[in-house]
This record gives sequence, structure tokens and C-alpha cells, in this order.
Amino acid sequence: FCPQLYLKTHVRGIDTNGPTIYWSSACCRRLVTLAIMHALRCSAGNGIGNAIGGGIRRTLSYVLGIETSCDDTGIAIVDTAGRVRANVLESQQEFHTRYGGIIPPRAQDLHRARIESAYQRCLAEAQLQPEQLTAIAVTTRPGLPMSLLVGLRFARHLARRLQKPLLPVHHMEAHALQARMEQPEHIRFPFLCLLASGGHCQLAVVHGPGRLALLGQTLDDAPGEAFDKIGRRLRLHILPEYRLWNGGRAIEHAALLASEPLAYEFPLPLAQQRNCHFSFAGIKNNSFRAIRTRERTERTPPDGVISNYGDFCAGLLRAVSRHLMHRTQRAIEYCLLPQVGLLGDAPPTLVMSGGVANNDAIFANIAHLAAQYGWQSFRPSKRYCSDNGVMIAWHGVEQLLQDGEGILRFDYDHIDVQGTAGFAESHEEAVTAAALKCKWIQPLG
Repeated sequence: FCPQLYLKTHVRGIDTNGPTIYWSSACCRRLVTLAIMHALRCSAGNGIGNAIGGGIRRTLSYVLGIETSCDDTGIAIVDTAGRVRANVLESQQEFHTRYGGIIPPRAQDLHRARIESAYQRCLAEAQLQPEQLTAIAVTTRPGLPMSLLVGLRFARHLARRLQKPLLPVHHMEAHALQARMEQPEHIRFPFLCLLASGGHCQLAVVHGPGRLALLGQTLDDAPGEAFDKIGRRLRLHILPEYRLWNGGRAIEHAALLASEPLAYEFPLPLAQQRNCHFSFAGIKNNSFRAIRTRERTERTPPDGVISNYGDFCAGLLRAVSRHLMHRTQRAIEYCLLPQVGLLGDAPPTLVMSGGVANNDAIFANIAHLAAQYGWQSFRPSKRYCSDNGVMIAWHGVEQLLQDGEGILRFDYDHIDVQGTAGFAESHEEAVTAAALKCKWIQPLG
């Protein structure tokens, strides 16, 4: 068997001015596996390849990533050298903003309507033929089941047609690993990761794809969800400049307009609980009360916004930053315990990822916290913080480089979606039992 000949003839048959030879499905799958493994073994010395698992590939492999976990249709192609060959993202934000939230059946319809054209545009942007793809990575968990199904069914369709393996991807793991694509030499396993988005808030130690240890998570709302609901209640969408922005982005911008940034104070959630869990429901409810009180004082009309909305947003950002910092600080202290040894000999590193990592004020405070302990801090580029196909494709690359042949899946019908999904390990009880008391690092400003 010659892998180069396979790559040239794309499994279906050999047509080199001679008769065409067709293979059985099982034989095709074995040929695909052997060719992928050959490509991954063709490596040379140093640089990004060494950092991610074995050298820059002479024969590059291309992984297609499909992301449909919520309301963004993302399709991208990333190669095993960490280069983004194409990135297509179809956002539904403008549609859902009009209705005050995501409507799952409509999100599913919009995914169906857009996914084929997004795929074709992705191939055109990458200047690749479908047969040149090595594998297809697709988000299968967690997320909105109706949206996840669209991506998985499309991935199955492509995999069957092209005889390519599927790589199921955990959405939050993909967020956690994304920064490594851009900083492979600086972010080594294991590292501590703060995942903050519209649907999740988690602290985990990342040892590799499929190997995350959970330290804490939100007990109720996620920060991005809280921002959206508070922004809606504050009626920032009435202002023309924020009409099509999500709540988090609008609040971050409005906070820059504050004349009295300390005018609003919010109680610190879970102050008496010495663990790494989060809670944003209290901040949300206190925000609603503060807005209502100000509206009554000013007699704000139903289609109006309180006059000092900038001060309010600045206070809100400070409260969220402080809560995230405190829980992350305890996670750092836990990782540093000699008897725990979660970080091994790796350079101490804190990564923040997820949509909330787009917020410069929040990330600046997280980076400030890390610096007080002498840790490095990173986040993905802003275009990769929110949901996208690149992070799914990159997770597929990480799987290939870590596990090789063992993770190639051709049992397409046995791969299914999960609305909720945890990580491989949990240290939540151990963190609570440690009951670490910290000398808190204060937010900037």
C-alpha cells in the first residue's frame, strides 16, 4: 500500500491512464486511516509542530470544522501546522435580537438554510477540493440539541460521501484549546482555563483534548446570559449604536461613558463559599432592582433609558470582574497546592476563552490576577473567542496529533448529540474540601 498513491487517487479508485479499481467500504476506510496516519508521521524538527505534538508536517492534513451548537453557523478548515485555510461564519444575531433571545426552532431553520452555502464558500476560500480533507470535526455536545443535529447530520452526509472519518467535538473543550492554535509554544499542557460565555462559566485544568479536570462551574446563569438579560432590561437596544449588539458588547462600550464608575455597587456572590463555583443570578436580580429604582426616581418612560446608564454598566462590569477574579484566584491557589500537583512542570499559565473573553475590561482584570502570581495569561484572538468553526477544526487537529488512529470514527450513526456534557474529571468536591482562604487581588481601576 502506498499512501501517496491513495492521496492522489482519493480512495474511490485508481485512474492513471489505466483501468479504474474500486474498493469496498471497509477497505476504503482502512486506506483512509493509513493515509492519515502516514501524513501525521511525516514530520520535521521544530517550531509549531513540536509544540502541538511532533513537528511541522511535510504532508499537511486538513480538518474541516462544523459548529452549530447555538445560533452561529461556523465552518472552517485548519491544517495540522495550525494555519487557518478558511473561516466562514453565518451569524443569526440580528434575527434573534429582535425577539429578545434565541428561539431554538428558528435557529435550527436558519442553520439548515445556510450550512450548505457556508460549506461551499469555505472550500472556495481554502482553494481545496472536498477529497483533500483528512477528517471532519463536528460539535456534538453541549448545546441546543435542535441546532447540534443540523451540524451532525450535515457532517454525516459529507463523511459518507467522501469516506472520511468523523471527529466528535466537545464545544467547551474546543474553546479551551483554541488559544493553543495561535500560541503553541507558550501554552503547554497542562494549563488552567477560565471558560466564560453565554451558556457556561467553568474553571478547568486542561491536560489535552478529552482530558479536562473541572474545578468549578456556574450554579445558575452564565455571565454572557446575564449581560444579555441585563442589557435588555436596561433597554440599551433602544439606542441606535447598540441596536444590533449583544448585551455584553453594549455594556462594555457603555461603561466607557461613565462619569462616576463607582456609583453602583453590587454584593459579591458566594462570598461565604470557599469553592470555585460561580453565580450570576444575584448580580442579575440586583441589577434589575437598581434599574427599576433609578427609573422610578427619574420617571423614565417605557421606551427610555436611565440617564446614568454608563455609570451603571461600569459598576456591573466591575462586579462581574471581581466575581470572576475571586473564583479564579481560588483555582490558582488550589492548583499550587503541593499535594494536588495538577500543573506538573508546565509553565504556570491561565487561559481565558469563550465569548466573554472578548471583553477587554474583564480580560485585563484576569490578566492582572495572573500577573500577581507570576503566571502567563492568554486569550484567543477576538475573532475566535466567540463560537466559530476554527475552534472545532483545531480541536480535531489536536485529537489527531494526540490520539492518532484511535480516534478516527467511521461508525457515523453511533455518534449523537448531547444537550449537556461534562468533562473527564471533576475536582469540585476536593476544591470545596480544601476550603482555601485567599487574600483577594482587587480589580484594576
